[in-house]
Amino acid sequence: MTLFWISSIVLIALSGVLVALPFIKKKENNDEALRDELNKALYKDRLSELEEETEEGLVADQQELIDDLKQSLLDDIPSEKPLPENTQLNPWTVIIPSMLLTIGLSYGLYAKFGAAEDVQQWQQVTANLPALSKKLMSPEGASLSDDEMQDLTLALRTRLHYEPSDSTGWLLLGRIALANRDIETAIGAMDKAYNLKPDDPDIMLGYAQSLMMSQEEVDQDTARATLGKLVQRNYMDVRVFSLLAFDAYERKDFAAAVRYWSIMQQMIGPQDERYEMLARSIENAQKQMGVTAADGKAVSVTIDLAPQVAANPNAALIVSVHRADGSP
Repeated sequence: MTLFWISSIVLIALSGVLVALPFIKKKENNDEALRDELNKALYKDRLSELEEETEEGLVADQQELIDDLKQSLLDDIPSEKPLPENTQLNPWTVIIPSMLLTIGLSYGLYAKFGAAEDVQQWQQVTANLPALSKKLMSPEGASLSDDEMQDLTLALRTRLHYEPSDSTGWLLLGRIALANRDIETAIGAMDKAYNLKPDDPDIMLGYAQSLMMSQEEVDQDTARATLGKLVQRNYMDVRVFSLLAFDAYERKDFAAAVRYWSIMQQMIGPQDERYEMLARSIENAQKQMGVTAADGKAVSVTIDLAPQVAANPNAALIVSVHRADGSP
């Protein structure tokens, strides 16, 4: 706002100078003196012509023509006397009202149509970005109200406008958009973050999550490919397999959904409250395939450890079965 006020004052001062300049600047030419000089020059030229015409015998009464010339010269002189200097209009009587009118109109129109309150609120929200981010990241982050989430989004957009290379900021904006079900904003923000850091696992996961919400088949294929890269890198995150399971179930690939949910069960363990929910999801998918848990095929696996390997008794072993082509 400081820059705005300084700029407005400079512009108003410039307009005041333009208004005052014609009144203050003195005239470079004296109209009356120029007129007199011109009349004298014309009078002398005409006298010279009369003398030449008289010598040539073309003029019968030279004196009469000279009298007429003098009379025409007198007729050209205005009868009204010029106004005294002290009776002329004072320029300040025009300059001061003009300046007051300019200032009043400028700031009056800005107060009416300039949205000054919105600009001030926007600046306050931008300054409050660190506090809002800290509150979001805290364990009580869910306590953010809808207005605070909107303020946080606005503040993030403002900062990213000036710092477009901040991949973390784009990632955070994408997550907020996902929470608000704003799929278009989420995909756009995650795409920018992914282009900045295509190898960051968190960004890859967020990017895939946003693309999974798209209705475009191309976006969903890109999401599956991104999640596949994370699996190949042994990025063992429950959210990765949750997205893969959800996508497989939506595509009616129930066998793949069961496989991903089973991996999730092995990752979280029976003590986790989500374990039973995953079991119900697996059972539902098996019913969709026409397979019950009792009729399902089981394969016994025996794993022998080398004598030199000291296994932790509390460790968990995950067995992953793949097709012949290597796909999960």
